[in-house]
Amino acid sequence: MATESPPARSLAPWLAALAGCLAAGVQAAGPQDPAAVQSHAERFLKTQTTGLPGQVRIQVKPPRAVLPACSALDAFQPPGSRGIGKFSVGVRCLAPQTWTVYLPAQVQLIAAYAVTRAPLPPNHVVTAADIALREGDLGSLPADVATDPGALLGYRTVSGLAAGAPLRTALLRPPLVVQQGQTTRLVLNGPGFSVQSEGQALANAGRGDRVRVKTRSGQVVSGVAEDGQQVVVSF
Repeated sequence: MATESPPARSLAPWLAALAGCLAAGVQAAGPQDPAAVQSHAERFLKTQTTGLPGQVRIQVKPPRAVLPACSALDAFQPPGSRGIGKFSVGVRCLAPQTWTVYLPAQVQLIAAYAVTRAPLPPNHVVTAADIALREGDLGSLPADVATDPGALLGYRTVSGLAAGAPLRTALLRPPLVVQQGQTTRLVLNGPGFSVQSEGQALANAGRGDRVRVKTRSGQVVSGVAEDGQQVVVSF
């Protein structure tokens, strides 16, 4: 006995469901929403800048290229980028296929930084009276601009500075912690031992500078200057 074919009307729901699945598949395989990539990068930068002193403003441009749809976005900061100012932030897709795009970004950090209150001559010892605070975008300034005036006290200017110039560590010498000709405490460190002795500094040195010291026996050693007329020699 022959089996009758189902009426066309009973197939209609199945055909509609199949068409819906096909449409969803086409939509999933469509292009990635550029605004979603932009928002993901902005959220990443907000997390990266949490805790910075001052007011943070973030701008990220959306991707210009058409990208395949992505279900797993991952933002990252390229090595060597400063994190404030103008730079590129990366966004990569982990699934269903991989791609990477770099978006132009600008992070403004509005905070106080140190400037000279008046012109300073070369080799001038910086005091509290020489320093004023100014508010601005640290991202538009060199990375070594000082934000803590107290940390600059006792430093010396390398060259003359104009009034209102940002105080940068590259333009300053650390305070002298070792004086030429004075008795210097030597700390000799090596594997499993540490010995203290005395010598005579052969030059002036700031904190962290290398300096040569003549020991009591007449030997000349080189070490790192530290506070309190002390030089650390490592073997």
